[in-house]
Amino acid sequence: MTTEPAAALAESDALELLSRGTMEIEGRLVDASNTTLRAEITLGGLTRRCVYKPVRGERPLWDFPDGTLAGREVSAFLVSQATQWDLVPPTILRDGPLGVGALQLWIDEPEDAESLIGFVPAYDVPHGWLPVANARDEDGDAYALAHADDPRLARLAVFDAVINNADRKGGHVLYPATGAIHGVDHGVSFHVENKLRTVLWGWTGKSLIDEATEVLKSLSSRLDGDLGSALEEHLTLSEVQHLRLRVRRLLRAGRFPKPPQDWPAIPWPPV
Repeated sequence: MTTEPAAALAESDALELLSRGTMEIEGRLVDASNTTLRAEITLGGLTRRCVYKPVRGERPLWDFPDGTLAGREVSAFLVSQATQWDLVPPTILRDGPLGVGALQLWIDEPEDAESLIGFVPAYDVPHGWLPVANARDEDGDAYALAHADDPRLARLAVFDAVINNADRKGGHVLYPATGAIHGVDHGVSFHVENKLRTVLWGWTGKSLIDEATEVLKSLSSRLDGDLGSALEEHLTLSEVQHLRLRVRRLLRAGRFPKPPQDWPAIPWPPV
């Protein structure tokens, strides 16, 4: 039995492994608010790690229907897959040791991976970074929450605006050795009300990246067809309709959205 870096696995092979592989739970990720387990999954002599989020372990939320977070994780992958931006690791819904839940390919990060999001001294924001918010530490020293002006993060910001992601923390962005950027933890997305809460506000009000226009046009078309039908297996009809509306509004505006006025704009903790 061999274990290879997850990044070397093609998406189709990853989805087959997640769908048909045998799971063995390794342990719980204790920092997660809902039951989140790491497991090994094996098929035909190939082994990978995965994240398993059983529906029965979801903590009830006042603004999201009970038992729907796993389906929202899968929906985020389906939208990511349609963009062809490779933003969300392969994710499926299947039965597991603790019942039906979301299963996502585990993404390894090199030990020397550098985050493109974080708190930096307010007087020393790195060149090419965009400040988002001001803060002070316990000693009163000034810091800035900032992120790199990086096209990969800009893609993720567009994606989050599309899925209405209410929890884009810096810790929910992964940096594999492939040079890609992956977003994870999308269980509180796709709400019909504006819930966008993110650390990626550096492009607020600016023109969308050039490639976003064609991607959003393609999404709009596919939401009226195969993608919309697939999402309706995990989301309500109203949630899918509001997803269509968000895509069309982004296209019409041609700009990154501005922070909401009636909802905290930045998640806590931010990173």
